[in-house]
This record gives sequence, C-alpha cells and structure tokens, in this order.
Amino acid sequence: MRLRHPDGSTVHLAYCTNVHAAEDLPGIHRQLSGVSARVRRLLGVERLGVGLWLSRRVATDLLARPVELAGLRERLTALGLEVVTLNGFPYRGFHDEIVKHRVYTPDWADAERLRHTLGLAEILAVLLPDDVTEGTISTLPLAWRTGWTEDKAAAVMANVGAVAQGLRALAGRTGKVIRLGFEPEPGCVVETTPQATALLRDVDHDHLGLCLDACHMAVGFEEPGAGARTGLPVVKLQASCALVAPPGAQRALAAFDEARFLHQTRSATGYADDLGEALAGGLPADESWRVHFHVPLHDAPPPPLTTSAPYLRDLLNVLLGGERPLTSHVEVETYTWNVLPGAPADLAEGIAAELDWMRGQLAALGLKET
Repeated sequence: MRLRHPDGSTVHLAYCTNVHAAEDLPGIHRQLSGVSARVRRLLGVERLGVGLWLSRRVATDLLARPVELAGLRERLTALGLEVVTLNGFPYRGFHDEIVKHRVYTPDWADAERLRHTLGLAEILAVLLPDDVTEGTISTLPLAWRTGWTEDKAAAVMANVGAVAQGLRALAGRTGKVIRLGFEPEPGCVVETTPQATALLRDVDHDHLGLCLDACHMAVGFEEPGAGARTGLPVVKLQASCALVAPPGAQRALAAFDEARFLHQTRSATGYADDLGEALAGGLPADESWRVHFHVPLHDAPPPPLTTSAPYLRDLLNVLLGGERPLTSHVEVETYTWNVLPGAPADLAEGIAAELDWMRGQLAALGLKET
C-alpha cells in the first residue's frame, strides 16, 4: 500500500513474506498467488506491498534465468502486488525445524553474504515498479557477538565497503538506488542504534543505513527516538511487537518457549540469549521481561502478558509524525505466526488484520492512502 505523508512524499507499507516457508521459486509463486493475493482482497486495496524474502536458492535461480525474473515481475503486477523492499537477513532454511543462531550465518565476514546481498540488489532493481526508483534491503547486524575479533571486524568492514561500492555501481548502471539497512538486534555485534553509529558512522550513507526493528528496540530498552538521532539514515522500519511479561508473571511465557527461533529476553538489569534460559533462572523475576518474539501487532496475548505495541506507536510517531518522514518504507514483520500458541487457522486473515491496524496508526499521523 502507498500512503501520502502530509509533506507530499510517499510512504510504502508492506508485509514481509518471511512468514511463508517458501525456499524455491514455485513456492514463491504459490505464496503470492495464495496468501498475498488474498490479503490484498481482504484489505480491499488495489495494490498490496510485499517485502519479499528470497532464499539464496531462489535468488541464484532468478539471477541465472532472467526470463524467470521477468515472469515474477509480471506475476506480481497481475496479482496487484508490488515490491519495493526485500528482507535479506535470513539466508536459507528460515522455517527449518530448528533455526536459532543459524539465522546469523553467513555473516558479514563471509564473502558469500556480500555476494548474496548484491544479487538481491540486482533482483530488486528489476522488480521495482516503473514509477519507483529507490528500493531497500534489510540485513543482519554484521554478526552474532561471540567470536568477534579484530581480524573478523576487518573482514566485515571490507565487505561492508564492497557492498556500498556494488550498490553505487548498480545505481549508475540501472538508475535504481538500492539502499541496505543493517538491523540492530539483541545479542549481535550491533545490538542497539548507538552501537550502529559507532561502527557505521564512516560508511557510504547514500547506500547504507539502518533498518529499525521495533521489537528489537523494545527488547533492548531503547528510547524510541534513539534511532532518529544516530546520524545514520533509516532506510526501513520493520513494524513488530515484542512479548512483555510484568514482574512475577513470567511463568505465563512458558507457552512461547519454542524450538525454532531464538527469543532473546531482557529485563532492566539482565539478559538471556533465549527464553528457555531466562525461564530457567537467567533473569530476575521481580522485573518486567521483554522477549524477542514477534507477536501480532493488533492483538494482545492472554493476560497477564502484554506486548510492546505502545512502543511501536511511539516509534511511528518519531519516524513519521513530524514535518517530514524519516523513512519511506514500513514493513510489518510478524514471521512467527506458525509457532504462536494457538496459531490461527487463516494466516491471510491475521496478516490483513495487522496491516489494517497499521494503516489506522498511520492515518492517525496524517498519512492518507493513495
């Protein structure tokens, strides 16, 4: 969906397709023709934004077969879907039985991460609608924190410099500016926006910046305005909500302790790298806990648990409530529908409800659908 900010600029709203377990091109076509097209119909919009997640296998296939890439673009148009952003964080196997720390590999010390990201940029430059000249890709926050050495840091920054050069060259060749957003996340080398500032202040800000994930920021107890004060461009906002447990109510979180994804858990004074570790005594029980478990934006879990939806509203106000927008790409990223306790039978209805909630929040800030 496209919305008009009061200053006249366009803000793109999409949902991220990493919620779908599609690891090959036929699977991508099925998810678009099935769930994505139905979400568009449920919302009653002429076109729906989708933030595509393409596994390494799919990206390789599309780059090797330009006819398939052109066919994907045509299929998107026929379905009333448009792509202005990609999720380049997961590399493969995002819906394997166990993902956990594997989602951070290959990291930015590995040349394969560089090749994959530049390949995604080539694909996005083709998929962008005719009237859009700028796309975005989100990526991991350099690496998981363990094993970080001076040699690894040097390899990471060399690849970061190379991706900026590649994106600049792509813009010169195609006229399409693709911007890459590094996404701070608890437990990683770049956990917070201040850490991102320290490591990325000298990079090419025409093509590199931040992807702010509202869930990650809330779990890290960041002040909502922190991301707007770093001096780094916010290339994308991932609209997401964390799971919150008030003091003494943490046992209710046990239903969310599942095996597929990593659920970093934080309190005001402590941290655990996964929810199970926290429940085993890794965090003080007399403090509120925030859990990296993306829960639906529009719906609260059973009491006494709540979500960080108020935080997301504050962040939206910071980024989009001023005289000019600080980002133009907003992506709803609740990838955990299939592991939620009591997961809904109709995924399309859940995604549509989230997007409807989001457009209501944006309307309250003065943005109008176009």
